[in-house]
Amino acid sequence: MTTPDITARRAVGACAALMVGALTLTACGGNANASNSGGKDSPKTSTAKIAISAKDGATDASINATGVKVSDGRLTDVKMTVAGSGQTVPGAISTDGHSWKPKQQLERGTKYQIAAAAKDADGRPAAANAIFTTVSSANSFIGTYTPDNGSTVGVGMPVSFTFDKSITDKKAVQSHITVNSSSGQQVVGHWFGDRRLDFRPQEYWKAGSKVTMNIDLDGVQGAQGVYGVQKKTVSFTVGRSQVSTVDVNTETMTVVRDGQTLKTVPISAGSPQHTTYNGQMVISEKFTQTRMNGSTVGFGGEYDIPDVPHAMRLTTSGTFIHGNYWYNRGNPPFGRQGTSHGCVGLADVQGAQGDTPAKWFFDNSLVGDVVIVKNSPDSTVSPDNGLNGWNMSWSAWTAGSAA
Repeated sequence: MTTPDITARRAVGACAALMVGALTLTACGGNANASNSGGKDSPKTSTAKIAISAKDGATDASINATGVKVSDGRLTDVKMTVAGSGQTVPGAISTDGHSWKPKQQLERGTKYQIAAAAKDADGRPAAANAIFTTVSSANSFIGTYTPDNGSTVGVGMPVSFTFDKSITDKKAVQSHITVNSSSGQQVVGHWFGDRRLDFRPQEYWKAGSKVTMNIDLDGVQGAQGVYGVQKKTVSFTVGRSQVSTVDVNTETMTVVRDGQTLKTVPISAGSPQHTTYNGQMVISEKFTQTRMNGSTVGFGGEYDIPDVPHAMRLTTSGTFIHGNYWYNRGNPPFGRQGTSHGCVGLADVQGAQGDTPAKWFFDNSLVGDVVIVKNSPDSTVSPDNGLNGWNMSWSAWTAGSAA
């Protein structure tokens, strides 16, 4: 039989054992989850968490958004290479140490490897790795656009995208491209077929305005299994207003800048056999000299001039306004008759030098300036033949929007 005194002594002994255990835990301290095997504590895990934007093993990684971020720590080293070749992809860690990104856009359909290292506030290291492949050319689309970032253009210059794949979800693509002007003009997109999307306001851009387009197509599905890979902001400035009107009846061109007539220049438009389009045409390219070969625009071997001076493109189909040095000196056509294959010619000299009407007009013109042709026996130029959407009514233009 157990006596009360013995029971009491046993109870006191149990309490003492519990107190010793409690003191032991207090003395050890540290993480309650830490292992105590072997009499030693294992090291704490770093609180730094590294996130690589492209998942390991991904086959459709973005060529724009790839990068590395860290929370609760700072990156100490990031190495990105082309898998297989080991070629280094240059990049930079941000000044706060929280992110890293490549210095240049990645290539489509390329396999890359990223190895990243970081430390938390207590200096404990963390690491992460990923091997991934960027979206392939076959499964992605890109839009080539004009005008270029930072350019200064004429008041007729539209924003024009040409995509390298046919777009079936036009609404999704158009809704991820926004074009805004400091003038406050409403800007609307119009689709020409399934690969071209142009933006313009109802009237010409206001002179001096700044236009900004935000391209946010990265990851946007444009067609079944085909995704966008572009993400950037582009801006351009609209210069002074210049609109030049070619009157085929009088074979003259009147140049008007900011509402004031600068000059009336004698020209030679298309011949009766090869008339010039009527309508509003936008200068899309400028060449101090260029080759013009009739066989490339359906005229066989009728002409091949290797050094046409001061040439400015008005249509995709080959209409230019350009200098002419091969005219008959004894019977100059300028201001008198049309002699071209549909272009608008101005007097010039070979070599694109000298004080000539063609050089004056070239020097005083911007890409995006408007050239209007009237009183020609030809039809009006098609809105999609060059950057010539101004030949479409506003109601027809807005009807072609998918937004």
